[in-house]
Parts: sequence; C-alpha cells; structure tokens
Amino acid sequence: MNFVKNIFQIIPQPAYNLQQVRYKWANHWMARDVKRRKIVTELAPTRLRINSMRRNNILPPEIREIADAEIKAMPNNSSPLQIHSRCVITSRPRGVVFRWRLSRIVFRHLADYNKLSGVQRAMW
Repeated sequence: MNFVKNIFQIIPQPAYNLQQVRYKWANHWMARDVKRRKIVTELAPTRLRINSMRRNNILPPEIREIADAEIKAMPNNSSPLQIHSRCVITSRPRGVVFRWRLSRIVFRHLADYNKLSGVQRAMW
C-alpha cells in the first residue's frame, strides 16, 4: 500500500487534464455568507444560553454582567442577525424564495424545466 503511494509521489502527474479551480463560491459575498452560517451553527447554542442568562431578572446583576462580557467576547458573525438570505447558485441577495434558497430568476428557470421536485408552473 505504501509502495503505491510512493509511486504516485515520484511519477509526475500530467498537467493537461488538470483544471484550475480558483474558488468554490460564486463570489466573495457568498463565501462570507457561508463562513457566517458556519460560525452561527457552531456558536448558536452557547449564544442562546448566555442571552437567556442576560435577560433573566432573577439572577444577580454580577452574573448578568459576566454574561454580557461573554457575549461581547464572542465574534460578531456568531449572531443570527448577520445572516442574509442569498441564492445558493448565483449569490443574488434580493428576490430569494426562502424555502428553496434560490433567487426568483433561478427558481423560475429550474421550475420551467421541471428540475424542482414538487414545483409545477401555474396553469389554468
């Protein structure tokens, strides 16, 4: 097994069949949105607990101040309010159909060619 790995390291791979992929996302706004969504999913449970401690009137003010400091120490991107709805294909920020996370233009195109399951063009 190691012999095969060493062979592939020694033998150069042909460069003519490789395609350069610069970026996985449509643009930098989409990459930023993906990064924010990842941070929110990681930190949402702790952020929710800390915020509930901040809003609890029964707790002493010292504990609530500690919770305030912890929330301020968290990154700003961990707030769910930082997430904006964007099309997952084109990264268009406006006119997004919420359920499918597609812009209205892409949604209509895919619906016209029957690429969305359960979606049918209106006919009467």
